[in-house]
Amino acid sequence: MKKIGFIGIGIMGRGMAANLVKAGFELTVYTRRKEKIEDFLRQTGVQWAESPAKCAMGQEAVITMVGYPKDVEDVYFGENGILSGAEQGAFLIDMTTTDPRLSLRIAEAGREKNLHVLDAPVSGGDTGAREGTLSIMVGGNETDFAASLPLFRAMGKTIVYEGGHGAGQHTKMANQIAIAGALAGVCEAVAYGERVGLDTAKMLESIENGAAGSFQMRANGPKMINGDDAPGFFLKHFVKDMRIALEQSADPLPILEQVLKMNEALEKEGFGDCGTQAMIHSYRKS
Repeated sequence: MKKIGFIGIGIMGRGMAANLVKAGFELTVYTRRKEKIEDFLRQTGVQWAESPAKCAMGQEAVITMVGYPKDVEDVYFGENGILSGAEQGAFLIDMTTTDPRLSLRIAEAGREKNLHVLDAPVSGGDTGAREGTLSIMVGGNETDFAASLPLFRAMGKTIVYEGGHGAGQHTKMANQIAIAGALAGVCEAVAYGERVGLDTAKMLESIENGAAGSFQMRANGPKMINGDDAPGFFLKHFVKDMRIALEQSADPLPILEQVLKMNEALEKEGFGDCGTQAMIHSYRKS
């Protein structure tokens, strides 16, 4: 596969698409507002399409990396959507974190049109997207997964076939559940350090490589103590992910439920466009 349509040039999608270009793929991209990516178009030389359908036309694969399940539904099933433009035999790869039930709907619609559908959400934030080190969790037909590996290898480092359609999304839900607890733990540690008068930078240096260490501590701990709320991953998208995980779970998830409540409150207060490290504000108010 060489000709690729890419829909969603945001915080994550920009780095992912740029790495595909570096790997030699020919990209056509779509985003709702062309003016927001004029610099990206100039830097990469990729073409911009006027709709998801036009972005999909003539492509061997179409990758989507948008925000919410509603956005996924719109770009696939809406007027001038991907399913109306994709040609038989094309690969449709949704890398958005979305509802596993929606992944099954796309797979069924794809089968009817002789399309190869994969759900392949990612983890690693904007840094992983830029550096091509994302963890990619893939659901769908295993033969289709194997055929798509060159694409995934251009964007990620840890690439795992999880099982049938929707399995990638369910794995990402497990990822987000684990992050919720780890992120809350870092917030509590930083808040504790501040309240007892520690030099929190030294505190993090002391503990981040020990048994308490985690990606969340290394990536977000320094941002918390420096007052840096800039998004590597939007808090509002984390809220969306946690809601999906709770909807999918048949059993109580008490830690996730508590972390979700805290972040929903922050989103209402205007922190939705901040990074997930903004959760520290819940602790500084209490």
